[in-house]
Amino acid sequence: MTELAAKPCWMPDAERVNRANISRFIHLIRAELDPRIIDYHGLYQFSVNHPRQFWQALWEFTDIIGERGSEVLVTGETIHSSQWFPQAKLNFAENLLRYRDQQAAIIFRPEGGSPRELSYQQLYSAVAATAAALKARGVVPGDRVAGYLPNLPETVIAMLASASLGAIWSSTSPDFGLDGVCDRFGQIKPKVLFTANAYQYNGKIFDCLEKASQVATTIDSIETVVVIAYIAQEIDLHNFDNALLWDDFLDTSVSNIDFHRDRFDLPLYILYSSGTTGIPKCITHGAGGTLLQHLKELVLHTDLHRKDRIFYFTTCGWMMWNWLVSSLATGATIVLYDGSPFYPQAESMFDLIDELDISIFGTSAKSISAWEKAGVKPAHSHQLTTLKTILSTGSPLSPESFDYVYRDIKADVCLSSISGGTDIVSCFALGCPILPVWRGELQCRGLGLQVEIRKATGEVVIDETGELTCAAPFPAMPVGFWGDADGSKYQAAYFERFDNIWAHGDYAKLTQHGGIIIYGRSDATLNPGGVRIGTAEIYRQVEKLDEVLESICIDQDWEDDVRIVLFVRLHQDLVLDASLADKIRKHIRSNTTPRHVPAVIIQVSDIPRTISGKIVELAVRNIVHKQAVNNLDALANPVSLEQYKDLPELQK
Repeated sequence: MTELAAKPCWMPDAERVNRANISRFIHLIRAELDPRIIDYHGLYQFSVNHPRQFWQALWEFTDIIGERGSEVLVTGETIHSSQWFPQAKLNFAENLLRYRDQQAAIIFRPEGGSPRELSYQQLYSAVAATAAALKARGVVPGDRVAGYLPNLPETVIAMLASASLGAIWSSTSPDFGLDGVCDRFGQIKPKVLFTANAYQYNGKIFDCLEKASQVATTIDSIETVVVIAYIAQEIDLHNFDNALLWDDFLDTSVSNIDFHRDRFDLPLYILYSSGTTGIPKCITHGAGGTLLQHLKELVLHTDLHRKDRIFYFTTCGWMMWNWLVSSLATGATIVLYDGSPFYPQAESMFDLIDELDISIFGTSAKSISAWEKAGVKPAHSHQLTTLKTILSTGSPLSPESFDYVYRDIKADVCLSSISGGTDIVSCFALGCPILPVWRGELQCRGLGLQVEIRKATGEVVIDETGELTCAAPFPAMPVGFWGDADGSKYQAAYFERFDNIWAHGDYAKLTQHGGIIIYGRSDATLNPGGVRIGTAEIYRQVEKLDEVLESICIDQDWEDDVRIVLFVRLHQDLVLDASLADKIRKHIRSNTTPRHVPAVIIQVSDIPRTISGKIVELAVRNIVHKQAVNNLDALANPVSLEQYKDLPELQK
């Protein structure tokens, strides 16, 4: 279990608090709406008690371009039938392209290569040329435009061009297999497909054109394929009927953009569930809700200023890409990276921070753990002068990783563990620059989101574990699932567990500090003897041990109950023997409870994960129980599942 910390890991100094965007916002709310608000906790309570006033004030504070209208919220019979800003007219891309000067909008750094920079003026011009080309090929509001792309500037340009026309953007990373791409794009029927000729990862070049041509052949709605010459090599387009190179596609005679302003909930993005248990759900997000929520998180929670350079290690198949790109609406510089974060050495990302003066650096909890295991100590080897905030997501950040960051990366940094997901293309719990950082905790609940922890009975609890829920409407709820005409899939995904309350699927606790602790996915929660255990509680203890690189655990049906099975990947050349297994069990028992101790421990050489890097307990559980695992193309390493089949240790 998580120990209570006696004091915070970090406290913002007075200067940081005074210059924070959220401090200005608090002053504004106090002066104009409620003089009693003096701190974040007061602001949070105001935001959930007075949602109309809060979201209207946020619209004005972030200077959203568009017509707002007089109505803020029309409450429906259910929270997901409520309407936000029903009279509003706006365009997402227009808000991200409000700056048109010479400041860097994008700095792109490929693995092992040199940076490439686009100013805001150059970005606007490139989007104008791309939008004109899309329009000339018949793209109109509501059409889908797809990207099967690395994390390139051209990916951002194509998305903004699509959004400027009122079309819907959807993207996957190029390491997805053919079935994974077709399972996604095949449902939404895109008119145009953007791809690259190749991509690079960990020092190797991977061709994209063969798979892209198969995608274009399989999905008959695709009328045009645009190929970006990313890797310097000969490009053969003979396998395509309708392909153009990027430079040939653009209409550079057009220098202005006629932004299509439309309703607040006009679909902007289609993102996808992991697809490890069935055909991926096509989660459709609206332009206004995405913009407003992202600006809230970037400006207030992340304290993003125009002078900042913000980076997140992500692919175009993960929602953090969409989140990062919204930073353009603040006029900040986004840093894009394509490749392995550990190439050519484990310190490469910290080299990047120093090289490009990154001030806000985002990564995964798994990477932070891997740096610690690899003995990386940037506090002793790098300057990190500009770094003010580290963001972490993808899985729960262990308390030991908090210790590592403050001991071996940087002592004076706001470490914000954040948690939300593709479902809301944003966060339910995240950081705050004017709050302390407590070991093992996400700093706060997101403004305007009535986040509550509930027991299975529906009772709301504090300082107890339960389901993370949201009990009131919020603008970033999906506008629906593509192809879900009657809304039944949407209803089943979030509202079946508690009546008219969003259940997010996380097992969590609201702490006395007002922070959140995430224990893992509730659909992967272990339940031996009827006691609910978060998988993250076990991972935290196991991965403290020097011998263990990483682990995954499931519950196995056993003798009218369930038992915990733990799989461990060890350091090279180590073998799991009785002594090490006993050491693992003793360590778990002494630091948690006897219920957490696995009945069976098995050594494996690889742990299955999605392409975005999340481990997949449910896929392993299905294999162990001889059930099918659908859509293996959603996994980065599907072959790894073979070693979990028919294990003799699980038959006794």
